[in-house]
Amino acid sequence: MRVIGWAPVASPGLLMLRGPHRKGYAVAAATSRSPQYVAPPWRPSSILDEWVQREVRPISLRQLTFFGRTLTQDRLIQGANYARLELPTRIAHRLRNMQTLPYSALKNRHIAHVYELYYTAFERFRKVPEVRTLEDNDKYCEVLVQCLQEHLSVIPSLGMGVLEIQDSVSSEECDRFMTTLLRSRISRRVIAEQHLALTETFHSAWHFPNAKKSAMAPEDDFVGEIFLKCSAKEIIETCAATATELMSKAYGPSVAIPRVAIKGHLDTTFPYIPSHIEYIIGELLRNSMQGVIEQRQSSSPKPIEVLICEAAQSVIIRVSDQGGGIDRAILPYLWSFAKGPRRNMRLQNLEQVPKLAGTMQELRWADSTGPDRSHSPGSGPSSGEKYGSSLTALSSRPPDLRLGMGLPMSKIYAEYWAGSLEVHSLEGYGVDAFLQISKLGNRNEVLSTRATMDAV
Repeated sequence: MRVIGWAPVASPGLLMLRGPHRKGYAVAAATSRSPQYVAPPWRPSSILDEWVQREVRPISLRQLTFFGRTLTQDRLIQGANYARLELPTRIAHRLRNMQTLPYSALKNRHIAHVYELYYTAFERFRKVPEVRTLEDNDKYCEVLVQCLQEHLSVIPSLGMGVLEIQDSVSSEECDRFMTTLLRSRISRRVIAEQHLALTETFHSAWHFPNAKKSAMAPEDDFVGEIFLKCSAKEIIETCAATATELMSKAYGPSVAIPRVAIKGHLDTTFPYIPSHIEYIIGELLRNSMQGVIEQRQSSSPKPIEVLICEAAQSVIIRVSDQGGGIDRAILPYLWSFAKGPRRNMRLQNLEQVPKLAGTMQELRWADSTGPDRSHSPGSGPSSGEKYGSSLTALSSRPPDLRLGMGLPMSKIYAEYWAGSLEVHSLEGYGVDAFLQISKLGNRNEVLSTRATMDAV
């Protein structure tokens, strides 16, 4: 099925907002006639058709590690050209996804905003010439940074969009649409941030291509954004400290916050991208703490137990609380972006979040004076922290502002590297959450293929 391409562009219904802490991005201006919709102009689809016909080339953590482990100028340029072709291909597939929505849904100002961001990025990426020199690579990195920053508004815009278009699109289809776009968004940020991190490594003072590695060289633990020795215990402790700080600010210093007790295989390590697992663990701990605090209101709440289990090919982390379980009215919609009884509240809360990277510490107050917790003791900020996708306070979102997206996004993060996330609620007692991740890093990223996209 051929779909004529279109894209919403800046028009009298769109304004460019700028401020001291954000890039300019298009949002719909409220008008008395049509406060929720913009009329998208048409664009020819021949160029997009060409890119949609290309198959994506999946990657794994092991491939990224082996490629970046011995970093030379030729490898850096090769990586740049992989990203140069792969990013517009993946964006083109998502643009085609959006074109399969009903026209009434495409007119929604939030969906239109995301479409315009994607189309602008697609045009920008596809026009980048072949990278031949380090100077070419540096220019390409500037394009990557610009897109990473501009797309911080994608998650809240998509969240509001799928909640508003349910008159023309079923909730089930909205969830599939949201999952596909967010999974692809993670994949593009992995590719872009990994290349930016490798570029920074190549230009660093301690990096000498083809030289024998020092035993103390930073890249012995990190290959770009990949931390080769992620400690399950340290990650849980970091997320627990952040979640505790959030709960103290949300409920006040007089409220007793449950401690986190870690058990099991405490020496477990595995290769992973820290911001991904930190987001998942952080959301699980935050939900458990909220459940215990709101259910018990005790001066000595029961601890949240986290069990680490290391198997031959995977690591399983169980988070158990005694917070009374999940409300029956919410449980059937636990993994849904579009369904549930709190639609209006979620819309109101999302409107207060102009940007969202999908990270744990952006929940912290913008003026927080707490310690800066990096994912590795003594390590400097990662490229993700610089470009808005790691442990950084990116917005002034209050810690008690609930968006209803934490668990669905955690599930997408878990499944992205072929893992899983399950939640079992024991009504009247508590919740057990099971996170399983690949220990070996040899599983390819999970993406929507062109075959499944064409079947829509």
